[in-house]
Amino acid sequence: MSPLLPVGEAIARILADARPVEAEDIPVGRAAGRTLAADLRALRTQPPFITSAMDGYAVRSQDVAQAPVTLRLVGVSAAGRGHRGPVGPGEAIRILTGAPMPEGADTVVIQEDAEVSGDTVRLVQGNPPGRHVRGAGLDFREGDLLLTAGTRLDGQRVALAAAGGHPTLSVRRRPRVAVLATGDELVRPGEPAAWDQIVASNGLALAAMAEEAGAEAIDLGIAGDRFADLEAAIGRASDARADLLVTLGGASVGDHDLVQSALVRQGLSLGFWRVAIRPGKPLMHGRLGPMAVLGLPGNPVSSVVCGLVFVRPLIAALLGDPQAGADRSEAALLGRDLPANDGRQDYMRARLDLSPDRLPVVHPDAKQDSSMLSVLATAEALLIRPPGAPAARAGEPCRILRLDRTA
Repeated sequence: MSPLLPVGEAIARILADARPVEAEDIPVGRAAGRTLAADLRALRTQPPFITSAMDGYAVRSQDVAQAPVTLRLVGVSAAGRGHRGPVGPGEAIRILTGAPMPEGADTVVIQEDAEVSGDTVRLVQGNPPGRHVRGAGLDFREGDLLLTAGTRLDGQRVALAAAGGHPTLSVRRRPRVAVLATGDELVRPGEPAAWDQIVASNGLALAAMAEEAGAEAIDLGIAGDRFADLEAAIGRASDARADLLVTLGGASVGDHDLVQSALVRQGLSLGFWRVAIRPGKPLMHGRLGPMAVLGLPGNPVSSVVCGLVFVRPLIAALLGDPQAGADRSEAALLGRDLPANDGRQDYMRARLDLSPDRLPVVHPDAKQDSSMLSVLATAEALLIRPPGAPAARAGEPCRILRLDRTA
């Protein structure tokens, strides 16, 4: 039997085989959560004119150099209703935040430093040129690079794209990720279960993970331990034009582990099988025509951990993210002693103690069985133990992979 493939090499081979999906144009207002397919440059300058940063009075700085001084009010400049006339000696324009600066004015005296009486204003505080004034192009200028290809768009980035003059954006379409649970022992949530059956749960986790990563999840249901069932499900993935098929369970070599054989019978080009990871050793990667295939273990925690380590970066690569393979781990300190590790990279479910003046302290749970979703659901991080790591004591440095949690 071939040796186990190191985790880093497995990730590199998966990503090297990834082919980014094609682009599509969508309205900017629907682009949150999508990934840019091309660099985005400003189509206009922002702000397009010199503006006031405060409510107050636009004046010539030389007129207020010897404040207090009384000036004549000759107009108002508001956002969307700018004053077009110039400001001459001894004159002032009432100006509101965001309004265009009138010609001739070079500073804004804030309204707290002004006393209005009829058509005059007494300014008790002088200003140097440029005070409370925003220059044209302060934010960006036409042609500036706003966002790079591969950027995941959130509300702030959508706002930037819109301000840059883009009514539509070129984004990667959502990769189609088909998820197939396998095994006679599985039933859907809510279905009656025999005494020797369990509820299929990890398919829901992988589908949610795919959606959160920017993909479209396709639920292929549950296939029993029969070639006919498996091949029919694989056919449904192909018919749905899935970019990635994720199978759960049956990827090992037991009497009922038929997934790999069924895929090979359908034309799978096997890339590798068996990775030096705990949990999740029987992990399979290959390609079936245009569709990438990842076969994950059936144990719930194993499949979720492998999803975090392998599936999520692959989806990022399908979206054209240049940082898809970047190391997302971070430094931490051990919260308790640990024995030496064997030849597999371990991902231990753990909680964190956080303090603003030190690294996170990580406490791996005493129960690390790969079937225990209750431990995974409350974990805040995965403690990464490299292959062959020596025994370690509390307080020593380590690496963790944080688990995303929503409030």
